Amino acid sequence: MIDLHCHTAISDNSFTIEQVIQMAKQNGIKHLAITDHDTTVGLERAIQIGKELAVNIIPGIEISAYDYKRGRRAHILGLNIIPGHEAITKLCQPLIERRHQASFQMVQKLRENGYTLTWEEVEHLASGGTGVYKQHIMHVLLNKGYTDRIYGELYKKLFAKGTNIENQGLAYVSIDYIDVYDAIRVIKEAGGVAVLAHPGQFNNFEAVSEWTKEGLEGIEVKHPLHTKIDEEKALALAEQYNLVKTGGSDFHGFYSDTGSDVGSVTIAEAWLEELMVRQEKTQRI
Repeated sequence: MIDLHCHTAISDNSFTIEQVIQMAKQNGIKHLAITDHDTTVGLERAIQIGKELAVNIIPGIEISAYDYKRGRRAHILGLNIIPGHEAITKLCQPLIERRHQASFQMVQKLRENGYTLTWEEVEHLASGGTGVYKQHIMHVLLNKGYTDRIYGELYKKLFAKGTNIENQGLAYVSIDYIDVYDAIRVIKEAGGVAVLAHPGQFNNFEAVSEWTKEGLEGIEVKHPLHTKIDEEKALALAEQYNLVKTGGSDFHGFYSDTGSDVGSVTIAEAWLEELMVRQEKTQRI
């Protein structure tokens, strides 16, 4: 079995690298891509653990990008990248710092509005990772009885973006994401294959024709949030623009909004072979 989209506690999964790979082993996964948000930290350790457990780890990343032309988010997966590549670190580290600072501001807003939590409590849940995410904040609120789930009405009440100050979340803080073209560029510089993640989630389908000209080489077809129509659109675009097809569980553990488990969404071996061939061509260019 092959799962090409999975996170760990380095970003916003509730389980550590060791735990995730152990779960993959138990679930029969032979090939697993670790694609934490905006970082390659932990990939070398993951590869070593994978060797010990006979799980082939494909080093990856999921860059939190933005399509400024259309005004919507876009996530770009980098598969088979070089861990620790300078181009990725230079581009993504400022975003990691912005997200962490935004989370601090969110906690302060919550405290000002009567929620009894501390920054230290939130940071503790994110220890060992690259910073605090909204999921960590929600986990503390869950522990304190404010809600019974990570994602739900309270999450929307606190963090909804909204169109103006009247309908945005109580603790909403904006973050400047990475330009999608820069995300594609650094993945190529790091020797990887740039893949559009879950295009159905942010409705990125119409941008594919432009992004392929800039180096996009793949599209995620199989994803727990994709409908049958989303899959058909992705498959059609893959055929039209000669893109490799990928898929995965997008596993986040307790912090998942899909209910997926590692290996719950998998792809055919032929798709992985196409990815490896494309990656070899990318490295020769």
